[in-house]
Amino acid sequence: MKKFLLLAAFAIFAMLCVEGEARERRSVVRLETSAGNIRIALSDDTPAHRDNFLKLAASGFYDGTLFHRVIKDFMIQGGDPESKGAPKDSILGDGSPGYLLPPEIDLPYQYHLRGAVAMAREGDETNPDRLSNGAQFYIVWGKKYSIKELDAISAQVEEATDGTAQLTRDMKLEYLDKGGAPHLDGQYTVFGEVIEGMDVVERIQAMATDSHDRPVDDVVIHHAVVEQKSKKAEAARRRR
Repeated sequence: MKKFLLLAAFAIFAMLCVEGEARERRSVVRLETSAGNIRIALSDDTPAHRDNFLKLAASGFYDGTLFHRVIKDFMIQGGDPESKGAPKDSILGDGSPGYLLPPEIDLPYQYHLRGAVAMAREGDETNPDRLSNGAQFYIVWGKKYSIKELDAISAQVEEATDGTAQLTRDMKLEYLDKGGAPHLDGQYTVFGEVIEGMDVVERIQAMATDSHDRPVDDVVIHHAVVEQKSKKAEAARRRR
């Protein structure tokens, strides 16, 4: 019996080590902001968004941009190139690098839990294919919902996606525990998650904003730094 328990414990330990090692090998980008640092791990299951974010970060594209749209208990959005040095009365949110990205919606594996990183896009009316903006991204803060509310949101998600997406039981349990923005699931590409700096995200989402949701005191991304690349990201880079 003791031998069996030891073997079982070893197997669990080995599994956790493998999982931890796999997560550690993900590509990681550090955003050095005026409010503090935020570290983001990128998913290998969304390679177009992963490689694009790495490319923009490495090129300095994000340096000097703002978190220009902040909604309390929802999300913080940044990456608009037109936000660099933008006057206080500027209306931001239309900038891009001049291209769009194909959607890589990966339910039920990538969804809008608190800390999720996703790409912004134009609405369905003008963008029915749900193509992502080439640069603008958002980090989810969100809130917690009851099971009854999550059931209703799941029905809304299913309707919005013509029956192709809904919240699974496991997703609902995670939303109950962590909170997030489940109403966006199946409609925007989630391509990463914050692994350090959620206290910074919390501070930013609580900041005072103007009538266009821009923080009264600018939150600047001073530098975006690529800390590491996953093996798949490195392989993709070599193929280009």
